Formats: sequence, structure tokens, C-alpha cells
Amino acid sequence: MKITCAKSELTNAMQIATKAVASKPQTPILSATYMKAENGVLEIHATNNEIGLLCRTQADVERPGEIAINGRYFLDVIRKMPGDSVTIDFNKDENIVYINSNQANFTLRSMNAAEFPKVKPIESNVDFTIKDNVLRSLIKKTVFACAKDESRPVFTGCYLDINDSKVTMAATNMHRLAVKYEQFPEQLGNIKIIIPSSTLLELMHNLNSDIPSDIKVSCNFNQISFAFDDIYMTSRLIEGAYPDYQHVIPKEHATLVTLDSVEFNSAVDRVSLISRGGDYNIVKLDFSNGQLKITSYNPEVGTAEETIPAAIEGPDITLSFNGQYLMDVLKVIDSKNCELRLTQPLAPMTVKEEKDDAFIYVVTPVRTKN
Repeated sequence: MKITCAKSELTNAMQIATKAVASKPQTPILSATYMKAENGVLEIHATNNEIGLLCRTQADVERPGEIAINGRYFLDVIRKMPGDSVTIDFNKDENIVYINSNQANFTLRSMNAAEFPKVKPIESNVDFTIKDNVLRSLIKKTVFACAKDESRPVFTGCYLDINDSKVTMAATNMHRLAVKYEQFPEQLGNIKIIIPSSTLLELMHNLNSDIPSDIKVSCNFNQISFAFDDIYMTSRLIEGAYPDYQHVIPKEHATLVTLDSVEFNSAVDRVSLISRGGDYNIVKLDFSNGQLKITSYNPEVGTAEETIPAAIEGPDITLSFNGQYLMDVLKVIDSKNCELRLTQPLAPMTVKEEKDDAFIYVVTPVRTKN
């Protein structure tokens, strides 16, 4: 194989692909990226057996072929090359890859390309196309609520429920729940799966187009894939039964509070400076007299208090929450104002965007001594 590529395009493709290179590979071949060049296109594959990434970039292919090479070393070399273009020449007899750019020359040993588990299209039960901005919104407004604790794997992923023309994504760590709905004009099929949060975060990182573009999503009960631009991504799914989260969402409320989203987030952020060193980062919210008083206390540090305006409909109420759980949701709210719906001091609180029922966040209060 012998090719010449634009350094910037090759580096960009490698940076995306190597996100799937195993940091602690089970076998040496999983530390590699696989490259195949033919018909003016260079394909770059990487996988850790959980996530697979395939990127394509244009190349001047002098001699078609394939190689497997240590992905992280190769990326570091390409990134540091001095010229605008890079030539890659693989000598099969020597098992060595020659990398040249301007006056810089490197050699890297090749691995056995035939052993590499290439990223292949999955056999799907459901296929649909979604705009990248819509998918990004589904992920952004739910993935932050996933559990970090690996002891219960189903909670470390987002639950995707496709029911005819309605798509629901939900995430919970058993202390909070985030749910986002999207309605499609066409029938998509029916499937219920759990997608690892790591997959969705990596996908969202690559959804950076300024103009909404199409993403083809294919899934079965074991895998899911996303195809867009020159990227094809596959991921294993999490096995297990997701809990019935619908019964957690309060059906009624006694008090409705409307707040400026940015002002509320900033105030909680400041007040929790005192409490964030504690086990639960507790902030107390006191809704009364047309205002919200936010307080925190840490016996080893001090106290904090801040008051902001609030439109309150219903009885006054006081609750305590994990401050981080409040800030996490306020960061993803797009509307100027947010709505808080409350029933009683120890009952879950619902957070919604103003005049939008497509996003729901439910958070459980923290029981305190006072």
C-alpha cells in the first residue's frame, strides 16, 4: 500500500477513529487501527469490541492495500508531521510502514491486518433517519442522568424506546430521571434498547455540524449503528430490563414555580460552593413570598445564602436537593424560564422547560435533620 493524504484530513479522521482504540486491549491487535486504501479513499477502522468506528478520507492511492498499525503511535506521528501532506508506504516483505512528510521520516512496525476485527454494517431490525440536531437534543437532555456506578449496568445507559412514530430516550441513576420525547411524521418501527452512555457521549462529540444533516440509525437487540458524513459508528447494547420509569413521574402538583433558568443555575452554583465538599452537596430551597431563598451549610466551612425572584402559584414549600443534580439539568434547558412542579417536602420535584412537555426531569429531595 502506498498513499498520499492531506495531513489535516488524515489527522481529523484518525482523531475520531482512535477514540475506539482500547486503552487496555484484551489482545494486541485491538491497539491497532486498520487502514484500507483503494479507489481514492482511505478507510480507517478502530474497535475495542464495545464501540467500533470507521472513518473515510480522500487519498491519492498509488498502490492499494491494507495495513494494521498501532493507532495511538500513528496518530501522534501524523499530528507532529511538519508538512501539509503525508505519504504512507507499506513494505509487506519488511512488515514496516514508512511515513514521510517534508524532511521528516518515521517507520512503524505493522501488525497482521488479517487479524483485525473490521467494523462491518450490522443486521438491523429497525432503521430510521434522524436529523443530527434532534438526536443531539435527545442525548444532551438525558445522558447526564445516567449512573456512573457499574454495579447495575442498565442504569449506566440511556433507554431508547421507539414506538411507531414516537421516540423516547430516558436515563436514571435511581435518584433522578431525565426523559425526552420526539414525534416523527412517519412510522419508524418498534424496539426497546439500552445504549451505553459512553457511546452516546462519543457520538454527541462528533455531531458538530452547523447545518442539520441526516443520520441513519440501525439497531437490533444487540447492536446499534450511526452513519453520517464519512463516519460509521457501531456499539454493543446493554443487556437487561429497564425499570418502568413512567410511574416515577408525578401526575399532579400543588405548587408551580417559574424561574429564570440562568439566574437559578448561577445562584445554585454559587451557594453550593460551601456544600459541595459534603457527601451530598445539599442546598435548601425555600419558596415563599414571591421569591426563592437558596441556602447551604457546611460545619467545617461556613454558610451561604442567596435570594432570587420566583413566580409561585400554590402553597409555600421548602425542600433540600443535591446541588449538582439541579445544575446538571439547568445546563441543558433551552428556554429562558424553567418550571418547577412540587407537591410536598419529601416528594420528587419535576423540572420542565417553559411551555414544553417534550422534556421532563424528576429529582428526589434529600432528607435533612432540619
